[in-house]
Amino acid sequence: MARPKEFKEIILDIEDGIATLTLHRPEKMNAFTGTMMHEMIEAFDITDADDSVRAVIVTGSGDRAFCAGADLSAGAETFDYDERAKSGEAGRTESTDIQRDGGGRVTLRIFDSLKPVIGAINGAAVGIGVTMQLPMDIRIAADTARFGFVFNRRGINPEAASSWFLPRLVGISQALEWCYSGRVFPAQEAMEGGLVRSIHPQADLMDVARGIAREIADNTAAVSTTLTRQMMWRMLGASHPMEAHIVDSAAIYSRGKTADAKEGVMSFLEKRKPVYPVKVSDGMPNFFPWWEEPEFKWIGGKD
Repeated sequence: MARPKEFKEIILDIEDGIATLTLHRPEKMNAFTGTMMHEMIEAFDITDADDSVRAVIVTGSGDRAFCAGADLSAGAETFDYDERAKSGEAGRTESTDIQRDGGGRVTLRIFDSLKPVIGAINGAAVGIGVTMQLPMDIRIAADTARFGFVFNRRGINPEAASSWFLPRLVGISQALEWCYSGRVFPAQEAMEGGLVRSIHPQADLMDVARGIAREIADNTAAVSTTLTRQMMWRMLGASHPMEAHIVDSAAIYSRGKTADAKEGVMSFLEKRKPVYPVKVSDGMPNFFPWWEEPEFKWIGGKD
């Protein structure tokens, strides 16, 4: 198992194609801080740049909490960014008078991940502890996990771009019920509401998460998986299916000419495990990232 860097408040392990990012403040129930924010963003930069990484699992240290929300040690000034800026704890961005929400910086970084992200929710997950999960692709929970969009009970509001993510994941009515009430609810309700895929005994949680990651790592082409992730997420905001059709067409045309497509067909015909040669670092099709070109219109054959 490799640790590409030693962090203060997270642990990043990489082994056999799977990265595990562990929130690591067990004495504080893995409460979220500015340091954790910066380290999580850096960890996703590392996993994106490492072609050996095929999937990322995010979990928490210990058996009590995934993340108990924001660290409240600043007391009444916890969410007063102007006051905290006076002591150097928070600062404004370079180009705006609006203080950017740290949770949103994390969720937007996860949203941009080039690798699939699996949340293994091992315990309490409230506030940013639940909203940071929303851009993860697959979420599984321990039977001891509890969830809460508690913001209205703290006199603030949902953050981390959750007003975009949550209704798309669970529907507007369920999203509003959880956010209006701010109540903490059990894993069973989270699963019934569509927030998590499945519930498992805590002792089995990481084995299940690794099994999901292993299925991806062993059987799929890395570039195809990266394209699929971004196509699915970004089409949630599309105004017409034609937008998806344009990108689908570009992707299937471009990928169909690659060594990966040939290997996918031949390994199937020869009844053997595929070995896909194209890497994310240098093998993404030339229209990627298409969303940075608002007027993108693919024309067949441009590759």
